[in-house]
Amino acid sequence: MSGIAQQATTGLDEAPENDDIEVSPGKIAFPVVMGRTSEFFDFFVYGIASVLVFPYLFFPDSDPVEATLKSFAIFSLAFIARPIGSIIFMAVDRNFSRAAKLIGALFLLCGSTMAIAFLPSYAQVGMLAPVLLAVFRFGQGLGLGGAWDGLPSLLSLSAPSNRRGWYAMVPQLGAALGFMLASGMFLVFTRWLSPEDFLAWGWRFPFFVALALNVVALFARLRLVITPEFKYLFNDRELQPRRITETIRTHPRQVFVGALIPLASYAMFHLVTIFPLSWATLFTDHSPSEYLGSLFLGAIVGGLGIMLSGLLADRIGRRGQLAIAAVLIAVFSFFAAPLLGSDTTGGRTAYVVIGFALLGLSLGQASNAIASRFESIYRYTGAAVTSDIAWLLGAGFAPLVALWLCSSFGLAYVGYYLLSGAVVTLAALAFSRTLETVK
Repeated sequence: MSGIAQQATTGLDEAPENDDIEVSPGKIAFPVVMGRTSEFFDFFVYGIASVLVFPYLFFPDSDPVEATLKSFAIFSLAFIARPIGSIIFMAVDRNFSRAAKLIGALFLLCGSTMAIAFLPSYAQVGMLAPVLLAVFRFGQGLGLGGAWDGLPSLLSLSAPSNRRGWYAMVPQLGAALGFMLASGMFLVFTRWLSPEDFLAWGWRFPFFVALALNVVALFARLRLVITPEFKYLFNDRELQPRRITETIRTHPRQVFVGALIPLASYAMFHLVTIFPLSWATLFTDHSPSEYLGSLFLGAIVGGLGIMLSGLLADRIGRRGQLAIAAVLIAVFSFFAAPLLGSDTTGGRTAYVVIGFALLGLSLGQASNAIASRFESIYRYTGAAVTSDIAWLLGAGFAPLVALWLCSSFGLAYVGYYLLSGAVVTLAALAFSRTLETVK
């Protein structure tokens, strides 16, 4: 810690002697993956608990479906908070430093996640319990909104021109790894503990792990962003914070279209992770541990799909790769209800595995498709705010809407909901100019 602190205070403003300094993409890739893994782990731990824990501990007076809908409503608060977090921590970045922003945002994210582990139940404190849950969930969103460090953009800009698609998908591997860790931990606890012990204390342990994971990720990222070499690279590529209002005012088309392009991917994101777990728990004879095993397998397949997206993007271009993924998601939407509603374990597992494969193929390039729409001077802020809006529109309410649709009108409407996301993505791609305008 002392070495990092000394660098932060004495070396931050020193310019490197070599004006042609280059840093290999591989050196940036590890802290990027670590950072995204810790962030997604925090969110997936909460998402899984929104199905297996919170409906029973915080809304015991409601029937299971209604209690899960209430739990999903609180789940959505973090996505509402993300843009607010970006505004707050962009100001910290401008007025203090990127290191101060990262430390504050990640400790808020980590602290909110840890605090949830200590929450009392409704039986102990009444309505105060869900209120506190909502407060800390909002805190998670604020922290995640401020955790944008610009490293994925720096990674993409530092990559060889013929491998930009490959390096663009690297940060998204954190989604697969984060879900594998979260689902794996809940799989162990639901399989080896009794339901009573799991609800009493077992569910809290994954929230504790967030502290260790976030601290490791924070140090991995700080060791880059506080060094003179990386400060120079951020300045050289103009990856500096701008006012969000200025960014939106000067780039309304980029923000609007950029928020719609990944809609298919972000809608798919929770329709193959959190929502099917709720469906299996509420409407099938699947045990939680059995379905978590399917989801863990799906996360592995999703990671392979993310890597495949990088290879395809380098061969056919990011725009074409995203269009192909959106078309495949549209086709999958017609089979989603029959597979998920199947009376066989194989059908439900097929929904998860195929869904994760398509999610990986789409998600791998979705984030950089947003960033690449901005010239360098606005790329840092533009990527953050547009991503926040895209996640809010595509993923924030997906579990809530999907569960409400299937419980009210039938499972087929979940497929229609997914289809709408794919159609919007294809329309946005058709409306936009080439995604590779910024190299």
